Amino acid sequence: MQAFRLGSIFGFEIRIDLSWFLIFFLILWTLTVNVFPAEYPGLSNATYIGMGVVGTLLFFASLLAHELSHSLVARMKGIPVEGITLFALGGISRMRKEAERPGDEFQIAGVGPLTSVVIAALFGLLWWLGSSAGWSAAVNGVTAYLAFINFILAIFNLLPGFPLDGGRLFRSMIWKVTGNLKKATRMASASGKFLSYLLISLGIWQVFGAGLLSGLWLILIGWFLYNAAENSYQELLLRTSLEGVQARDLMTPHPETVQSDLNLQDLVDEYFLHRRYKAFPVIQNDRPVGIISLNQVRKIPRDEWTHRSVGETMTPAQKGVIVFPEETMLEILQKMEESGEKRVLVARNGVLEGIITANDVASWLQRRQELR
Repeated sequence: MQAFRLGSIFGFEIRIDLSWFLIFFLILWTLTVNVFPAEYPGLSNATYIGMGVVGTLLFFASLLAHELSHSLVARMKGIPVEGITLFALGGISRMRKEAERPGDEFQIAGVGPLTSVVIAALFGLLWWLGSSAGWSAAVNGVTAYLAFINFILAIFNLLPGFPLDGGRLFRSMIWKVTGNLKKATRMASASGKFLSYLLISLGIWQVFGAGLLSGLWLILIGWFLYNAAENSYQELLLRTSLEGVQARDLMTPHPETVQSDLNLQDLVDEYFLHRRYKAFPVIQNDRPVGIISLNQVRKIPRDEWTHRSVGETMTPAQKGVIVFPEETMLEILQKMEESGEKRVLVARNGVLEGIITANDVASWLQRRQELR
């Protein structure tokens, strides 16, 4: 996902994916043009626009509160949380690892729908107070909508389809009974796929009926849920396969290197055009200082190649591209994701011992699968 940083709450980085703007303006348009005018006729266009803006912003604030509750409980359980990302179909707490005990997962998953119910009750209370006190239709309309939508959000998230909160609750219970996380994830993922089929089928039925827009949304949500369920199970299989595997087990030892003061023209002529590699470790004073890739060179105008050095173009070691031989592959994959690099250098005490690429990991996993 392509996201930008919005800020930080309770130490959690809040990011917004570009796809979020699509759903934001779609909800804003739906509330302003359809929902509020139909429920509260006779108000001015400016009032409907104001209701739409406030309702949409508070809806996403409610989603953020939902995800914050997950993140806070996860942090209490010792699970590192990078932050929260809002995107087209909701939000996600970016946790660096899964819960290690079924009870922890039950609490982390369960607090989200509970938070949505509490928010729905609070807005319901405001609606009741406003109706009793004679507040304006605009205020009561927004509070009524937010009470309703948060209650629906809680109910939907409790459906037993992984990776929805209800699916995670379902997985935690199976995990508790069987003691087998892999089996619990497989069953919860199957439940998620079944739920996605139901949503897609209902969406298709509505498309050919009178609910084109709602039908398309159900199809989209069903498709997203199917892919999320499948990817979640594959991610667990990946974690299981790489559990206990260290950098030294996958690295290619003693890779060919280039000097940091080499200019890009010589790098292309002497290395990229005469080797099969698309990246090289960079050495300065016999110590690894970074990685230079063909893609990085291609981004530099050709007329700069003769006077621009490898050291000025490379990804420096400070960005997490150097790891220790005993580091686990799960930690290394996390560093690859954070740095945006598909390669890491393996070194100890300033001495380069090897290199690991994404292709190395994929090939190792394939060989392991073939030998089972």
